[in-house]
Amino acid sequence: MSKHLEQIKENPLVTKADMQEAFRQLVYPLKPHYSEGHARLKLGVTGVHYGPDIAEMEGFSRVMWGFVPFLAGGGEDELWDSLLEGIRNGTDPGHQEYWGAVNDYDQRLVEMAAFGYALSLIPERIWTPLNERERSNLYTWLNQMNSHPCYDCNWLFFNVLVNLGFRKVGLPYDAQQMEANLRRIDDFYLSDGWYSDGIGGHSDYYGPFAIHFYGLLYAKLMDNEDPERSRVFKERAGKFAGEFIHWFAGDGSALPYGRSLAYRFAQSAFWGALAYAEVEALPYGVIKGVILRNLRWWFKQDIFNEAGVLTIGYAYPNLVMAENYNSPGSPYWSLKYFMPLALPDEHPFWIAGELPLPELETLAVQQPAHLVICRQPDTGHVVAFNSGHLSTNDHTHTSAKYEKFAYSTAFGFSVPRSEWGIGQGAFDSMLALSEAGDNLYRVRRQNEESWIEDNILYSRWKPWPNVEVQTWIVAGLPWHIRIHRLQTERALDAAEGGFAASLDSGLQEIAPAGGNGITAISSHGISGVLSLAGHREAVMIRPNTNTNVLMPRTVIPTLLASLTPGTHWLISAIYGEQADMGTMSAETAARHAEHEGDPLQLLGVQISDEEISITAGNGRSVILPLD
Repeated sequence: MSKHLEQIKENPLVTKADMQEAFRQLVYPLKPHYSEGHARLKLGVTGVHYGPDIAEMEGFSRVMWGFVPFLAGGGEDELWDSLLEGIRNGTDPGHQEYWGAVNDYDQRLVEMAAFGYALSLIPERIWTPLNERERSNLYTWLNQMNSHPCYDCNWLFFNVLVNLGFRKVGLPYDAQQMEANLRRIDDFYLSDGWYSDGIGGHSDYYGPFAIHFYGLLYAKLMDNEDPERSRVFKERAGKFAGEFIHWFAGDGSALPYGRSLAYRFAQSAFWGALAYAEVEALPYGVIKGVILRNLRWWFKQDIFNEAGVLTIGYAYPNLVMAENYNSPGSPYWSLKYFMPLALPDEHPFWIAGELPLPELETLAVQQPAHLVICRQPDTGHVVAFNSGHLSTNDHTHTSAKYEKFAYSTAFGFSVPRSEWGIGQGAFDSMLALSEAGDNLYRVRRQNEESWIEDNILYSRWKPWPNVEVQTWIVAGLPWHIRIHRLQTERALDAAEGGFAASLDSGLQEIAPAGGNGITAISSHGISGVLSLAGHREAVMIRPNTNTNVLMPRTVIPTLLASLTPGTHWLISAIYGEQADMGTMSAETAARHAEHEGDPLQLLGVQISDEEISITAGNGRSVILPLD
């Protein structure tokens, strides 16, 4: 490990000075990678759909998300002088590093938002130093935003931020378009603080690190000029804080779920924006604890190359799970995390002592997000159970990122290398189906119908027009129950995957007597599957490497079934428990692996010859007649 990486990992991340140093530690390795005119940042050669020139401009822009609050709060670093030179050259049509004329839905429209951020917070550092011609160039280049449409999702806020920056420095701005975009964003609001990322879009990290983040910035800067809208943004963010806190574990990790996970610690940027906008929905000590623990967790992961540059991936470098829009510089969107640095040293956020997570319910129903969040207080394990969605999108690995039955802080989730074969498919927390003997698998991609009743989640989905699957999940930890009713006109092979477990030197495999289950014990914890009806065997699948977002090498306990045309029931109990194998004795692990306790009794499920009865946590019952 290089000395620089050692210094990153040794940063205690307690004070504002520590966080300022963390920012410097993140940007220091970038200095050799700027172009001669400092308007481009080239961090690698991997491809992105908008090409290398725009990718290098993107790399330049994303560093500003951290630099703006760093400078606003009193930080200093000589790299800013280089960035200022890059702004002069990048916006100069006569310079060879000019960022160019943009097109409709252009990636550069995304990157312009960071300049609006800078004009709003640090005009004396980005605007005042420019001469008249340079100011005209910057304004003209940014004002292209008002002549080109953005996608109908969180992108609309990029136009708002650029025009907000113009307004703050007294430049002409498009007030009509700004207002129209703000009104359209309001259409994305669901309830309880939740937004979808566009009409019919997902409720994922784009709510906290995009829509809420920008809304809180707007509310802080426009509190006097637009008080009612600012009040609404703050109120919604306060409600969302009470929901989003459930996505975080006590060790600082957060749920791996959805797309754009390469932005890593941007997942806690919402909390910094909440503090910056002075929305004390939770005590400042709690907010501070979530923020600091999250970055500490990230700095323990293998997210850097040897030079200290952020890589594409999640807990390790991994192009397999990357999006089509992840360029080598795009992970630096994570620098949005540093918004609290804009707060003065004497702000209550910095004065407050760090507090642990508050005592949270072990089960939280989040209807707008289609999730039920379960946590196991004694282990710190957090799992989001997912009823699935009625619509989908064409982002990379959409099914794996949005339609699995469960997402875990301990076990992560896996993306497919291919749909050919169980190993390449990496079907953890999924029911995968193929036509008998075909070995080409399909999974849930979207639902025909879904609902949540306390800890019971239901979905109806059709992998083929003449195959219908009804799925009931009874959420809980460490056990949960899955029940599938399949009506098929095709002969099918079925694979029901449990949680993915790390394939390391300490891995143990245990198969209970009768062959109806199998368990993996690893350093991350214990993952097991137990057939209750309908399966022919339990096997341990070793999926392709680099398919899991947390662990490069995994195993997936899996139940297999063969189904003839007709109606079939598949019922299983799935076990997942986070564990530190350094402190857990072999005897304790063995007891867990043998599935101590009756999962049906624990989760209120009864199976007879005539019906399945499920009693939800709120006391209501769901009866499934067996046919």
